[in-house]
Amino acid sequence: MFPTLARVLALEVVTRGLPEVVAGKEHLERPVRWVHVSELSDVAGVLQGGELILTTGIALPEDREGLARYVRELADVGAAGLVVEFGRRYFDSLPRALVHAAEQRGLPLIVLRRELRFVAVTEAVHALVVNEQLEELRSSEAIHQIFNELAVEGAEPVEVVRQVSRMAEAPVVLENLSHQVLAYDPAGQSAQVLLAGWESRSRGVRPAGRTGHDPRTGWLVTQVGARGHDWGRLVLVGAPGSAQENATPEAVSHRHTMLLERAAATLALNRLLVRDRESLERQTHRTLLSGILTHALTVSDVALRASALGVPLEGRRLVGVVLRQRHGPAPAALEAQARLRDFTETVAAAVREKRLTALVGALDDEAVGLLVSLGSRDDEHSALEGFASSLRRLVQEAEDPEPVIAVGSSVGSVRDARRTLVEATQVADAALHDAPPSGARSASYYRLPDVRLRGLLHLLRDDARLQTYVERELGPLLAYDAEHNSQLIQMLRIYLEQGRNKSAAADAAHLSRPSFYDRLHKVERVLGVDLDQVESCLSLHVALLSLDAVRR
Repeated sequence: MFPTLARVLALEVVTRGLPEVVAGKEHLERPVRWVHVSELSDVAGVLQGGELILTTGIALPEDREGLARYVRELADVGAAGLVVEFGRRYFDSLPRALVHAAEQRGLPLIVLRRELRFVAVTEAVHALVVNEQLEELRSSEAIHQIFNELAVEGAEPVEVVRQVSRMAEAPVVLENLSHQVLAYDPAGQSAQVLLAGWESRSRGVRPAGRTGHDPRTGWLVTQVGARGHDWGRLVLVGAPGSAQENATPEAVSHRHTMLLERAAATLALNRLLVRDRESLERQTHRTLLSGILTHALTVSDVALRASALGVPLEGRRLVGVVLRQRHGPAPAALEAQARLRDFTETVAAAVREKRLTALVGALDDEAVGLLVSLGSRDDEHSALEGFASSLRRLVQEAEDPEPVIAVGSSVGSVRDARRTLVEATQVADAALHDAPPSGARSASYYRLPDVRLRGLLHLLRDDARLQTYVERELGPLLAYDAEHNSQLIQMLRIYLEQGRNKSAAADAAHLSRPSFYDRLHKVERVLGVDLDQVESCLSLHVALLSLDAVRR
C-alpha cells in the first residue's frame, strides 16, 4: 500500500537533487511509509519502520564505530533508507565506514549532490503515500465486487482462476493437497511449460503461513479451504515484480496478495454451495436423501416425510443404490447440470416402470442415489436386476453411455439407511475407475465384494486426509526423487510388489543385487523406516496405492 523507494527517488522534486545510490542498490523495492527529517544520531529510537530518513549528516558520529552503530540501529528498526545531502557536513563523498556499514546491513544509502528543500520532499512523498493508499482502496473495492459476483453466481473454479490470472496478468494454478492441478490459466503463456513437472516443482514451494511468497521461484501461494479443512492451494506463478531469485516479500504487491486470498475464499465458498435445477419432486427426494447422509434430519422426520411422499420406509428392507454415468472429457457446467437432471429423470422412469418404491434424487454433481424400499415378499436380487435392465434399455434409447450401478447391503431400519447409501456410494466411485474384469460379477450391478483396496483408495483420492497420509508416508522420498532425479519410489514399489523378495525385486528392476540393496537402504534412510518390518511395508504399500489414486 506504499510507494517503493525507487519510485520516491524518481519523483521530480527528488531528482532535482541529483540523487545517487551508493549502497543497498538491490533493496530499492522497499516500501516507504513516511519521510522523516532528522539530524539526530539516535533517531532510530523514535522510528516505527518504513521511514525514509533525510539528513545533512551534520550531527553524525565521526568515528567508525559510531557510524556503524547509526546504520545498524536504522536497519534494525526497519528504516526504508537513508538520504544524505551534500553541502553541510559532507561535500564530495561519504565516509567509507558509513557506506560499508550500509552495504553490509542492506540499508539503501543515497546522496544528494544538490541542495533540496526537505519540506518539499516530505510533502511530495506524503502525497504519494496517500494517493497509493487511495488507489489500493479502489483496487480492493473492485476486487471484492468482482469476486462477490462470482460467488453469487456460483462460478466454477476455472472461471475464478481465469479471473485471477486476468487481473494479476500472470499464470495461476489451482492444485489439491497432492499437488495435482485442478484448474489453471497460463495467461497467454505456454500451458505445457507452465505445467511441466508441476508436482515436483510445487513440492519445493512451502512458504510459511496461509499466504506466502517464495522468493526463489517468485510464486505467491495461499491455502484454499473452509471451516478449518484445507483442500488445495492457489498459486500465482511469478507475480509481477517478484520473479527474480533475490526478490523480497516487499516486491509482491499487497494487491496481488489480497487478490489471491479473495479468490481462495470464493473457491472455498462455492465448494460449499449446492446448485440444483431439479424438478420439485426430485428436489424433495434429494433433500430427504441428503438429510439421511448428513444426519440433518432425524430418523422420525425422514420416515414421516418419506411416507408423505408415498415412499414408506418403516418396517421395510432398505437398499441404497448409487448410479454414475461414464463420460469422456468433463462437460461445461450448464451442460453437466442438464445432463444430470435428465439422467435423474431417466432413473426415476425406470423405478416407475418396475413399480419399485424408492426415493430418487441427485447426490452430487455426478451421482444419482436411490433408497429402495422392499416389502417382506419382494426378492431383492430380482428387483434390482429388473431395475438395472429397465434403466439400461432407457439409456440406450436415449443414446446415453451405460451407467455404473452400485448397490449397498440391505438394512432393516431407517436408522441404518445411511449405511447402505454410503456403502453404495463407495462402491460406485470405486467401480467407475477400477471395474473388475468382465465376468467377475454374477449380477448386472456392483456390490462391495466386486471392488477391493485399489477401488476404495480411488474413492478417497480427493479426501485431504488421504492426501495428507500420502505426504506423511512418501513425501520425503518424492522430494528426494525430484531433487536428485532418482527412482527410489519405483525401487520401493518393485520391492513391495515382489512380496519383499529382494532377489526377485532386483531381477525385476534389472539391477544387480548389491545395487538394488543399496537403493533400498537409501529408501530406509530417507523415510526413516525399517523395510524388514511388515507393518512399515504395509503402510508404505497402501501409501503407494493411494499415490496412484490421487495422481489419476
